[in-house]
Amino acid sequence: MFNSLRSAAPRGRALFKRRPTFNVSCARARAESTAAGGSVPQAYKPKRTPWITPIMVLVGTIPIFTFALGTWQVDRLKWKVALIDELEEKLQREPLLLPNRVNLAAIPDFVYRKVIVNGHWDAEHCILLGPRVRDSTSGYHVVVPLVRPGGSTVLINRGFVTKEHADGIQKQLENGEVEVYGMLRTTAKRNFFTPDNQPEKGIWYWGDASGMAEYAGGEQAGVQPVLIDEIFEGHGGEVASRLTRGVPIGKPPVVDVRNAHASYVATWYALSAFTSVMFVRLLLKQRQARMRVPR
Repeated sequence: MFNSLRSAAPRGRALFKRRPTFNVSCARARAESTAAGGSVPQAYKPKRTPWITPIMVLVGTIPIFTFALGTWQVDRLKWKVALIDELEEKLQREPLLLPNRVNLAAIPDFVYRKVIVNGHWDAEHCILLGPRVRDSTSGYHVVVPLVRPGGSTVLINRGFVTKEHADGIQKQLENGEVEVYGMLRTTAKRNFFTPDNQPEKGIWYWGDASGMAEYAGGEQAGVQPVLIDEIFEGHGGEVASRLTRGVPIGKPPVVDVRNAHASYVATWYALSAFTSVMFVRLLLKQRQARMRVPR
């Protein structure tokens, strides 16, 4: 009986699987490492550069903005050319006889129109406008009110006189009635750096027609803010003679409207093309950088 049990025991032990061994020390060390802040290494993920960056937005916006400015300057160029053509056409018309009372609201429509006025000089309110420069010679523009018989007083810009003859210009004014051949102008635009006029000190930096009219007596004295540039069509020898004698030199009958819009058009379009090339190169460079990054 005992022999039968002995022979059956090994056969019964074979029916049970052997349990795997568990290393308690290794498990404990792993748990302590995790608790201490350790982490299991992960797979490397390369950083990918985004397509849209602040630099890309800036460089991509500049070509559009500058192209729009160039197109706007094209429209301004067309407008300025049309304006100059219109003023040239007005300048070629026959001179007008200035009415006794000038409609101030209509003056902008008659700018650069030639006019003929008669009257006598108001030397007491002579104005030296400046300083001004003509052919490297410093001096002033002489503005004198012209009192018209039966009409309003207007302002005549007689032209340039040298600094040496400026103080005695009142003695150069003709006595009696004179006839002035000139062209209508508007008040000059004052820039940011031009100082204020000081009429009480006789200092005039810019041609403020309203201010000069008030200085000459204003509306109560019948003075209107109408500015006329006296026309001078003499040759170079006569110019030198007038400079020497202290006689004012008027302005030639030409349109002196500044037109620099063509250069503005070229500048803005060139800048738009240049920044467009920069944007394309930056885009290609960024594309190559993305292709080199392993996926």
